[in-house]
Order: sequence, then structure tokens, then C-alpha cells
Amino acid sequence: MIILGLTGSIGMGKTTAANMFAQAGIPVHSADETVHRLYAGRAAALIEAAFPGTVINATVDRQKLSAAVLGNETAMKRLEAIVHPLVHEEEAAFLRNADEAGADLVVLDIPLLFETGADSRVDWVAVVSAPAPIQRQRVLSRPGMTELKLDAILARQMPDAQKRERADFIIDSSSSFDETRRQIGDIIAKLRGQPAASA
Repeated sequence: MIILGLTGSIGMGKTTAANMFAQAGIPVHSADETVHRLYAGRAAALIEAAFPGTVINATVDRQKLSAAVLGNETAMKRLEAIVHPLVHEEEAAFLRNADEAGADLVVLDIPLLFETGADSRVDWVAVVSAPAPIQRQRVLSRPGMTELKLDAILARQMPDAQKRERADFIIDSSSSFDETRRQIGDIIAKLRGQPAASA
């Protein structure tokens, strides 16, 4: 079973790309979605203990948690020490289930793939990328996002140029959805050893 790591900085279109892999029938494990589930499940009490006042009705309030950790390296490391092992457990279960189901290719959608060393757990890496002005425009259009918050997030992420250098595949998301889907189809075909679709 081939494991493809999918990553990309904020606003690059990684979630859209992950959905396109899933629509093509490839099992996808999203680290972000796993964190969302954990925040409403077994991670909530652990996070409340570490960061009092960040859990409302047994669910982590992401805005309160963000305010507690963003820009604070010590707090961020404490949060990661709680969340990352739980995400790894879920990821391992996903890989076992996919393997038992006979999947030949799976995708691990991990935003901080390189930053956390998760690239050592995958066979290939695809990076979703777009020019910086497009990235900023996309992110700043999100509710509650500010230039300051975006800069703090980007400071924690490896620069896009470095990710591109380390990628086996680059998915350019700056064009149409159809073009992005075509690139993903080519990657799937290449990984499966089939001829890539013509452009």
C-alpha cells in the first residue's frame, strides 16, 4: 500500500485537493478533521486541564484555544504534546483499516507534514501550492482572520518554496478546479504505475 503525504501552507487549497483525492476513490485521512473530532471528544478534558477556560460544553472552543496558544511557543508545544499522540493513534488505525480493506493507495492529509517530521511516515509527498498573493487573498477572506493572525500562522509553517523543493509532486491550485483535478488524476495514475492522462 502506497502512502502519499499531502500538505500545503494555509490558503493553498490543500483541503480542496484532499476532497478531490477522496472523490477519486482514494482513502484520505485528514489530520485537521481528526483534531476537530478529538476537540469534541477525548482531547477536551486534557486541553481544559492544560488551558483552563478553553472548553465549553465538553468541546474545545477553537477561538479561546487559539488566543491561549498563538504566538506562545511554550503553550503551543504543550498543546501539541496532548494532541499529536492522539492524532497518530487515529492515523495508525486508519492505515490498518485501509490495508485490511485492500487499498493500494492512501492519502495522509497533514498540514504540518514537514514541520512535525511526518514526511518520514509516508512514501511520497504532494505539496499544494499557489502564488503568495492568491494565498493571502484566500485566507484574509475567512471570517475572523486578520493580517496579524495570518502572519503568526505563517511563522509556524515552513515557507512554501522550501516545501516545493522537498515535494515529489506539486499541485498548482491557482487555476481552475478542473485543472487541479487533472493534476491529481495524473499523480494517482503515476503512483499506480499507469500512464498519466494527457493534458
